[in-house]
Amino acid sequence: MLGVVLVVGCAAAAVIVSMQIDHRQSVLVLARPVNVGHVLSTQDLRQVAIAVDVGLDAIPSAESSTVVGRPVAYSLPGGALVTHGSVGAPAVPTQGQAVAAVGLKAGQFPPALARGARVAVLISAASSTVGTPSTSGTTVAAPIAAWTANVADVNGSAQDQQTTVVSLQLPEVDARQLAVAPVGQISLVALSGGGS
Repeated sequence: MLGVVLVVGCAAAAVIVSMQIDHRQSVLVLARPVNVGHVLSTQDLRQVAIAVDVGLDAIPSAESSTVVGRPVAYSLPGGALVTHGSVGAPAVPTQGQAVAAVGLKAGQFPPALARGARVAVLISAASSTVGTPSTSGTTVAAPIAAWTANVADVNGSAQDQQTTVVSLQLPEVDARQLAVAPVGQISLVALSGGGS
């Protein structure tokens, strides 16, 4: 009797597993992290077989030509499912985020700064002199605020060719504080893990 139950149970499990395998579909996922606005190439994509639900907006791997050459609408991690909603015009800022534009002079940001870079945003107080009476003082700018942001865009200013306008995406509260920071006291430091 126990043998019959075991055989029936194994047969039922085999049927269920084969039904799930039969309903798998090859879909596209990201082979590496991408930042908002990144134009997808074949190197950015890989195929995986998954059980696809009716409401899932996944793009079948056979339709990869419909997404290659198009930008991603959001910054996404490697392994993320490529959906119709994740491809298209950049959707920035995302919920809870904001974009603040800052005008910077040479020396206030790395010269090779590009869209997608991850940066530390430093706001400095007015310069102060440090040192002892017996040594000559050194002028330093003490940071009074610091945030982490993603570069949404980098453009030269039409009115002043010495100013570069950098658009930064960061949490909305931080973006509001950055927007009122004193001109000339903002610096950007490129951090690892950014860019595409």
